[in-house]
Amino acid sequence: MVAPVLLETVMRGYFRYGKVTLIDARGARHPICNFDGPTVILRVSDALTAAKLALATSRHWGEAYMDGRLLIEQGSLSDFLEIHSKSKQLQGRGWLSECQRLIYGLTAAARHYNPAARARKNVAHHYDLSAELYDSFLDADRQYSCAYFVNGDEDIDTAQLLKKRHIAAKLDIKPGMKILDIGSGWGGMGLYLARHLNCEVHGVTLSEEQHKISNRRVREAGLEDRVHFELRDYRDLHDGYDRIVSVGMLEHVGQFHYGEYFNSLRALLKTDGVALVHSIARNNRPRPINSWMNRYVFPGAYLPSASQLSRAIEKNGLWLADLENLRIHYAQTLQLWYQRFQKNRESIAQLYDERFCRMWEMYLLGCEMVFRYEDISVFQLQICRDINALPITRDYISNAERRLASIDSASITRIRRDQASLEKQQCGRAMEEVDRKFRA
Repeated sequence: MVAPVLLETVMRGYFRYGKVTLIDARGARHPICNFDGPTVILRVSDALTAAKLALATSRHWGEAYMDGRLLIEQGSLSDFLEIHSKSKQLQGRGWLSECQRLIYGLTAAARHYNPAARARKNVAHHYDLSAELYDSFLDADRQYSCAYFVNGDEDIDTAQLLKKRHIAAKLDIKPGMKILDIGSGWGGMGLYLARHLNCEVHGVTLSEEQHKISNRRVREAGLEDRVHFELRDYRDLHDGYDRIVSVGMLEHVGQFHYGEYFNSLRALLKTDGVALVHSIARNNRPRPINSWMNRYVFPGAYLPSASQLSRAIEKNGLWLADLENLRIHYAQTLQLWYQRFQKNRESIAQLYDERFCRMWEMYLLGCEMVFRYEDISVFQLQICRDINALPITRDYISNAERRLASIDSASITRIRRDQASLEKQQCGRAMEEVDRKFRA
């Protein structure tokens, strides 16, 4: 059979790490590599699948795993994706990989034209999934972006609280300021800023599900006078804002719209305004996300490089006041999300199906390995129109984080006290009901 032999040849040319064995549809074993690292045995169910995998596209490999046509008989999906990512890192920039990058970049370019109607459709594909799904693996505040780890061993709720605190501190917000949240998600960041810093927040999102939930949270918090989330494209806004925050949204803008994005930031910022943009970015040459991720997880997404962003910022007459590279933070975030996903996997399979679960596992684990071993990390860019908009040293950030920490501590204590009181009341009512039934 030609397909297994061809697949064996392709795999031997790619893998540079780990111990990999391939079992074809007839049960024949093909040793692929024997390097340091995890041991994985893969089984391919049929010759057609082997032929597709020999094309070496991420889409075919991902689909084969989702459909159960590519099985991992020894080791885990995490082991296999670690081997894959580290092998890619070790390959470097050979002529073949450069040709593949160029061809894929040309064919993918059309997907990054991102007018408002297309942007809304792409957002709905991912963010309008069931609320139960996101509750199953995110923190209680539904922060769906890179968390921030100070010690490295924080749980997901703590790390996401630290992320919000870190961003709030960088924004240098004063009471009464008007804040714009571009890509406001389920509302957690906007609510945090309004509660802690006594400011007015206007958030915009293209996700109907996020819009509905975020405004419900505003009503439950009693903050209708200070926080409002709108189902609207940021390009349709015209007001002036003291501060702009945008977390995990730039990845969906598309490479042909960076000038438009930063031009909008400039137009929406007051003269002494400050923006904080939190985005995944490449530490290497820019290129589209892989075809499997584009089809199944984030259609139309594109990860910029620092050079692309700096050019767009400069062309719009903005200052890049500060840039922080959160190198390993997203890998740790994804690891914690995956662990929570696995704890709730049975209920998610009932909500969707087994194929969906396998897709989501590949997404979470694959991204974790990319952030650990490849050329992707998270940038926080602090941008302003005026060189004097911020203090001349970064001391104000750590000072603000300490102040916010004391507020957070008091809030957590109050929440725990209220929860304990509620549980005590519920227990008392339950005992009264038992006593009433006993007496009856």
